[in-house]
Amino acid sequence: MMRTKVILIAGAIALLASSCKEHYTTYDDAEYVMFADTAKVYAVQQDVEYISVPVVSTVTRSYDRTFGVEIIDAGSTAVETLHYSLASNTITIKAGENRADVLVHGIYENIGPAESLSFTLSLVMPDALEMPYYGRTTRVELMKSCPFDINGFTGWCVLSSTFLQSFNPYGSYQRLVHTKLHPSKKNTIICENWMLSGYDIEMVFDDSAPLSPTVSVPEDQVMSDEGSFFGMTHGDDRILVKSSQYAPSYFYPCGNYLYVWTTMYVRDLNTSIGNVGNFYTVMEWVSDEEAQRLMREGMAH
Repeated sequence: MMRTKVILIAGAIALLASSCKEHYTTYDDAEYVMFADTAKVYAVQQDVEYISVPVVSTVTRSYDRTFGVEIIDAGSTAVETLHYSLASNTITIKAGENRADVLVHGIYENIGPAESLSFTLSLVMPDALEMPYYGRTTRVELMKSCPFDINGFTGWCVLSSTFLQSFNPYGSYQRLVHTKLHPSKKNTIICENWMLSGYDIEMVFDDSAPLSPTVSVPEDQVMSDEGSFFGMTHGDDRILVKSSQYAPSYFYPCGNYLYVWTTMYVRDLNTSIGNVGNFYTVMEWVSDEEAQRLMREGMAH
C-alpha cells in the first residue's frame, strides 16, 4: 500500500515540476488567446469553493471579449457533476485586461485520497485566435488536499528505511516507532527511538503548499551511537542526521504517512569525519490495535 502511495505522489510531483509558472506577457502585434498552462495539477480543498484555471490573451483590448469553454470527454477520468463542475461555460476578458479565469468547483467529498482525476477544457473561439503549436486546450488534474492535522502524525507508525537495509542490527528494514507532539515547537513531532532505542529525533511539518506539504529534519540531531550500526567508532561515537539537500521530503495528510530523505554523518569534536550517506525513509501511521499486533509478531520497536 505504501509503495502505491509513494508512486502516486512522485507522479504528482513530476507533473507539477513540468507546469508553467504564472507569468503572463502582452505583445503589441498578433492577438492570441489560450490557457496559461497546457496541463496543471490543482488542489481540491475542503474550504475552497473554486479553483481558478487562467485564460490569457497576448494583447489587451478596449472592449470586453467573451469566449466559450467546452469540456472534452475523451480521455477524461474525472466525471462532471460527480467530481467537479464549472461555474460557467463562458469567460470574459474585461476591457484593458489580458486575463480571465475558468472557475472549477472540485467536489471534495467525492474524490478519494489516492485518486488523481483529470479532464480537458477547450476554448470556443475563432481559429485566428489560436496560437500555432500551442493550441486551445488544457488538461486539468484534480488532487484531493486534506486539512492538515498534526495529531494524525502522532502515535504508532511503521518505519521502513534504506538505512536499516544497509546497516541492519535487527534483521529487518522496518521497525515500529512511536511519535508525539513536541511540547513547545509548532508543527513538530518527536520520533521516539527512531532508528535505535534510546535515540529520539524531531521532524518539522510545513503545509503552506497544499499539493506538496513538506517535512524536514533539523540538523545535528543524534540518531544513534556508531557502534550499534558500524561495529566500531570512527568519530565521537555519534551518528548525526539532517534533511538531505539532494531530494525533497513530503508528507500526505489524507493518508497520514510521509517519506523523508536524510543525510547521516559523523563528526569528531565538531570536525566533519564524513557522510555515511543519503537514505530514504517511509513512515506510515497505524492504529494502536495494529501496533499491538505487530509487536506480538516481533517487529522491533
